Amino acid sequence: MGASSDPTQDGSDEQQKRSEIYTYEAPWHIYAMNWSVRRDKKYRLAIASLLEQYPNRVEIVQLDDSNGDIRSDPTLSFEHPYPPTKAIFIPDKECQKPDLLATSSDFLRVWRISDPDEYPTPRVELKSLLNGNKNSEYCGPLTSFDWNEAEPKRIGTSSIDTTCTIWDIERETVDTQLIAHDKEVYDIAWGGVGVFASVSADGSVRVFDLRDKEHSTIIYESSEPDTPLVRLGWNKQDPRYMATIIMDSAKVVVLDIRFPTLPVVELQRHQASVNAIAWAPHSSCHICTAGDDSQALIWDLSSMGQPVEGGLDPILAYTAGAEIEQLQWSSSQPDWVAIAFSSKLQILRV
Repeated sequence: MGASSDPTQDGSDEQQKRSEIYTYEAPWHIYAMNWSVRRDKKYRLAIASLLEQYPNRVEIVQLDDSNGDIRSDPTLSFEHPYPPTKAIFIPDKECQKPDLLATSSDFLRVWRISDPDEYPTPRVELKSLLNGNKNSEYCGPLTSFDWNEAEPKRIGTSSIDTTCTIWDIERETVDTQLIAHDKEVYDIAWGGVGVFASVSADGSVRVFDLRDKEHSTIIYESSEPDTPLVRLGWNKQDPRYMATIIMDSAKVVVLDIRFPTLPVVELQRHQASVNAIAWAPHSSCHICTAGDDSQALIWDLSSMGQPVEGGLDPILAYTAGAEIEQLQWSSSQPDWVAIAFSSKLQILRV
């Protein structure tokens, strides 16, 4: 376990001191990973293990930018049942709410990170364990979830049992549960206070409005039958656009919800399956994609309306040491992107 930093080759003395890449090696394979949003916790991330056993681990790590080390705080490392499919810190930039981290696996769990004023030693406690199945103590495994930035008491989960569940985490109750697709739901993303979208093994992207729960709008269906859509990213800066990944495909499909069924652009420069997508949190026309070709690519989509001969090229490319499984763009520090590959977490200045 440890961290290393790679100095940049050029730039001013100040730039020379500040690395462009910081690396942390975990004691296990990393899968779930997320940036903290709070202003008072810069360069803090959660990472979680992918171990084929019941006990897994979550660590909270932080970059010390005075010396370039990313360190895990052992008092904030905790055991987790099964590997988390996703982890998200509460979207609370202004530090108005308790410091919470949510994870999904067999259930949705919300963890509370202690306030330094409360306990001399930091710790993490399980605040809520949320089971969406009223008829059983078990529920279908959760593939993903998204925390509503506009209304942080709401979390939406997606499950292999074809449902999406909208939770009120303050009351610990289900607001809405709906059968969203014909097959497993693999990802969910909020597009506003009461609007979310999901993707599924049935090959469709569907948009739901909580004011009209009986209906959904199909925005896209994969052209080949039996091609599951596995990830969905909704552009927070321009909610007309979303992006999705097809299982085992090297392309990313970008959609304009005003023109359903027809992709605005397909990003086709990865050499192997794409695993993760992240829209820029501060720009409406930039997106980062990463995949099994060990590449993280950043694209400028400002010209996506016009056809580009031979297809669009990325504006930045970074090659990691192994297949990249996870990618997150920091909303509180938008010049930093985090990637996870094998047992390494890297944060990159973009």
